[in-house]
Amino acid sequence: MKYLKLLLPFLFIGYSSRLSAQETMGIDQQIDQWFGYFTGWFVDLIFYKIPFGNGVEIYWVLFPLLLGSIYFTFYFKFANICHIPTSLNIVSGKYDHLEDYNTDGTKREAKLDKSGEVSHFQALTAALSATVGLGNIAGVAIAISTGGAGATFWMILAGFLGMSSKFVECTLGVKYREIGKDSTVYGGPMYYLSKGLKELKKEQLGKVLAVLFAILCIGASFGGGNMFQVNQAVQLLEYMTGGEHSPIFGYRWVVGVIMAVLVGIVIIGGIKSIANVTDKIVPFMVGTYVLAAIFILCVKFDQIPWAFGQIFAGAFTGKGIAGGILGVMIQGFKRACFSNEAGTGSSAIAHSAVITNHPSSEGLVALLEPFIDTVVVCTMTALVLIITGNVDAANATLGTSGAVLLTTSAFGSVISWFPYLLTVAVTLFAFSTMISWSYYGYQSWAYLFGKDRKTEFIYKGIFCIFTILGSATALNKVIDFSDAMIFGMLVPNMIGLILLAPKVKEELSGYIKLTKTKK
Repeated sequence: MKYLKLLLPFLFIGYSSRLSAQETMGIDQQIDQWFGYFTGWFVDLIFYKIPFGNGVEIYWVLFPLLLGSIYFTFYFKFANICHIPTSLNIVSGKYDHLEDYNTDGTKREAKLDKSGEVSHFQALTAALSATVGLGNIAGVAIAISTGGAGATFWMILAGFLGMSSKFVECTLGVKYREIGKDSTVYGGPMYYLSKGLKELKKEQLGKVLAVLFAILCIGASFGGGNMFQVNQAVQLLEYMTGGEHSPIFGYRWVVGVIMAVLVGIVIIGGIKSIANVTDKIVPFMVGTYVLAAIFILCVKFDQIPWAFGQIFAGAFTGKGIAGGILGVMIQGFKRACFSNEAGTGSSAIAHSAVITNHPSSEGLVALLEPFIDTVVVCTMTALVLIITGNVDAANATLGTSGAVLLTTSAFGSVISWFPYLLTVAVTLFAFSTMISWSYYGYQSWAYLFGKDRKTEFIYKGIFCIFTILGSATALNKVIDFSDAMIFGMLVPNMIGLILLAPKVKEELSGYIKLTKTKK
């Protein structure tokens, strides 16, 4: 509990403005307005836009994300592309026998069992469950509506670059994790920032960055990883079942209670329980979504060359809606970063629980995450939207809920019944994201307040309460704040990644050498 004092000033610093609410304002609106006065400064700081002329404004947080991923791509000699076959072999189990060897090729002692709680595949699906979701369905529609078809090209490129950041952070997550007496794994940026930077004689910096990351991650887990997800799922469910005539209209909190119970049942069991759910839900969700997209592309096969022509023309001719080629580029990069979260450090927490003695092996598995999330799923969504003609500049101001309906309409224009299946998929996306983010938040909570059962149940109880609140209220500023916290996480994380990159390079070279000598 020694870090509680650090939490309090962070939570209560804010504007000294007087809160005035109309008598007709609902309690949730009053809370929303009150919260906005105290947290608006942080949201404005994280999502500050740097003007570049011609109406183009760029979030400053995109610079460390993109520059960092570009640096790692070159530093590791395009490992994000060259080692994809190795990544697939690790997931398939081809290299499982390498766990019996040290990186120098010597045989491990029998007593040195593999540490961890879940398999490579389960760690991958647990992390994917937190990133594949509304960003792929709604975010792509917003990107194309704002930046035109050309935004897709830059979104794909950002996905490839993000693979490098994922590799670095997830390798470090395994390398510096801690194993509890009950074999429970504790890992993530909190640990590699504190322990890794201590090795570099930067102990105080490491502690500060670790605590900052943990605080931000807890806030993000309650908001963006919980309230936002359930809120959007319930909104779509209500719309698809009749809007104001829906049986859940006015009773959205009931859906929230049901979701909270289901989430609670899963997260009580920890990462093993979460992984056992996500390794079934994620392949089903992604598979169903991609198959539907492939079906539409097959039906509209003759338009695919035209769609790619629009993508490349829009990417390089500078006719984008948001202010020329730079505007198109930024829309693509922004949505890709918002979708796969590469560089924010969140996925490193899930990947830390993998059963392995070779940290870089899981880093290689992790680089598949942005590829699946952004390069495959987002591209499929973009092609469907472009071919069906369901996006244009008139939709550029759509919010996430409106963009979800836009994507639903695009699929429904070819597969009439698919919007109902997509509603189920969005609900499952939301559910899987929530259970994975509960794990991220708890790991940060445990780092700050202790790893006993009492603190665990306190966090998980609070998380479930936020699930109910998220379903029944429209706390826009709370969600804005939590989204800002997700991207605030990249600041301490990226500092650590750059400083610790040489450690990752050592791990990678040793493991790659082992795959070649112990085939």
